[in-house]
Amino acid sequence: MLRFSDESRPHSFILLEGSSHPELSNRIAKRIGHPVTIVEASIQDTGETLIDHIPHSLNGKDVFILQTASGNINDSLMELLMLCYASKTAGARRIIGVVPCLHYALQSKMRKRSSIPAKLVASMMCKAGLTHLITSDLRDREVQGFFSVPVDNLRCSPFLIQYLSEQVNLIISESVVVARNPNVTKRASSYAERLGTRIAVIHGHLNIMAEAHDMVDGRSSPPPITLFASPPKRIFSSRVVLDKQLLPLTLIGNVEGKTAILIDDHLDEVDSVVAAAALLREKGAVRVIVVGTHGIMSANSPEKLQASLIDEIIVTNTLPQFEHQAKCDKIKVVDVSLLLSEAIRRIHFGESMSYLFRNVPMED
Repeated sequence: MLRFSDESRPHSFILLEGSSHPELSNRIAKRIGHPVTIVEASIQDTGETLIDHIPHSLNGKDVFILQTASGNINDSLMELLMLCYASKTAGARRIIGVVPCLHYALQSKMRKRSSIPAKLVASMMCKAGLTHLITSDLRDREVQGFFSVPVDNLRCSPFLIQYLSEQVNLIISESVVVARNPNVTKRASSYAERLGTRIAVIHGHLNIMAEAHDMVDGRSSPPPITLFASPPKRIFSSRVVLDKQLLPLTLIGNVEGKTAILIDDHLDEVDSVVAAAALLREKGAVRVIVVGTHGIMSANSPEKLQASLIDEIIVTNTLPQFEHQAKCDKIKVVDVSLLLSEAIRRIHFGESMSYLFRNVPMED
């Protein structure tokens, strides 16, 4: 238990519990040895979020707001923003968001004529009063740069690797770590090095027609012809960039007779994971284990996983998993409350955060 000593505490602190993940909030509070402050929040008939009452004074205190991107994402985000703003107007010394799975973090790139929602969310959180953010396993590290306040992107891989080593009956010589796509290769390589296994990579696309359509960037479309007094002249006489070719799913590496450990970060729409598992089975894998940090599993994803050729799905408790486990008994949950609790303690006492990243590769 990471108990805080009253004598050494420079300023008192408050753990504000949002409504998104009470179970994780209670685990953190138990490890710290400090009760959570439950906020009276509700959704009105009009659909508006209401923060009705915060039972303790926040004036001059470090306020840690415990909230994650679960349930209705927009309601969860609005509640987080309102808690930040309420803490700011109540005179909090510092406002630290503990958001293990960050809202809109996957929308961090400009697509077609859209926007960058992750940047918008970061700006809103900072404007609402956030002074520090604790999150975990961002898929795109550039999201940290969207914030004008310090961001600690914690790594959950040590907990997942420990679970694989101690709780899963693995024979290292008969196991292979598999990257679900080339973008996850560095992360998968890091897992393989620490587990002492070989690595394989799945390359290609599940739905070629849909993904080809998604690749079309509307920003490259020509302007209306009425903008020119006469037809515009071609600048290039021939194409300079070749069209990207989408290939079907292909396995690079050998998994025959092996346990395949499929690595990903966010498990959301699981069609690609299910297809990858089927490919691994087709190539001779005797067992398929999927490992990911954030078990989003939206819509009917748990049912798809239950019916798939996957033997076990290992995720952390950055998001609630009770409903998912009720629909899919293959899901196993790894507790990362210790990591979040230690981060809270170090920030409160002004200690270095580098210890939490020691021996953890940047690729994780």
